Amino acid sequence: MRRNTSRAVNLLVVLALSGAGTGALAGCGNGNGKDGDGGVGGHGGRDAEARARQVADAWDGSKAADAWREGYFPMGEAVQLPENGLRDGADKHAYTTQSFVLSGELPATADKDGQVKWGSADSVTLPLMGARKAYDTVARGGNSGAHLTVTGARLGEMTLATSRGPATVPAWLFTLEGYDTPLKRVAVSPSKLPEPPLGPAGQMPTDVLTPLGRLVEVAGDGRSVTVMATHGSCDDGPAVRVLETGGSVVLSASVVGTKDGPCTAELKREEVTVKLDQPVGDRVLLDAFTARPVPYGERNGPSPSWS
Repeated sequence: MRRNTSRAVNLLVVLALSGAGTGALAGCGNGNGKDGDGGVGGHGGRDAEARARQVADAWDGSKAADAWREGYFPMGEAVQLPENGLRDGADKHAYTTQSFVLSGELPATADKDGQVKWGSADSVTLPLMGARKAYDTVARGGNSGAHLTVTGARLGEMTLATSRGPATVPAWLFTLEGYDTPLKRVAVSPSKLPEPPLGPAGQMPTDVLTPLGRLVEVAGDGRSVTVMATHGSCDDGPAVRVLETGGSVVLSASVVGTKDGPCTAELKREEVTVKLDQPVGDRVLLDAFTARPVPYGERNGPSPSWS
């Protein structure tokens, strides 16, 4: 047990330093992740399920859930590439490393608002992001090597997946040298997340419950969700369980098993896809540990912030 405890402590320290979770975690696993007191089955599994149901009960029908359904919360990338993608490996590397050069003028925009619109005629009005600020979120790398050249920009629109379904969103359309179609960047920031109706979990072993990393993707049909889960260097990886209700989808992450050998304080991230019985729809996608919506980790822009 001493070996397992030290390994769990290593993971907890790394999680705390990385800001991956809120609140305290403690304890260690029993090493198998399936049966016994910790893991998918046994008391640990029942504890995780009880926590997930507590989170669902707190959110379903709450003011926070109503606010979630009335706001703009993206579930897709803030940047869309030109039609047919990037033309070669050098341009793909430049985009990945955010290596851009500005050759030309960006339009100056007075303070104004833009509308995010859904097909049902619903809309949300939000402050527009200036072209320069939008460009700076894309061009954060160096430009001494392979780079993409931006020659100008205009204000337009793009379609983006959100918590309320596909939306038409204001976007800056950046013209790229050598491309016939623009690179698009969302021109509004997400709404502020509502105050959660429940606090984060208290002390729990890592093989019972850990905080999720971020949302990676919701499948086009809404029947599967991919999240980034965290785990340590001395376990067998992450596991994610799902609890579905009429108003929410609660994801419970944990680590599975332990490995023999040296244990380093290294935080690993792994994509995990879970299948759902019903499409996500407008249900709130929640992290059982934090009791908050699973954040979408935009590559080029901020995630929603808490009010």
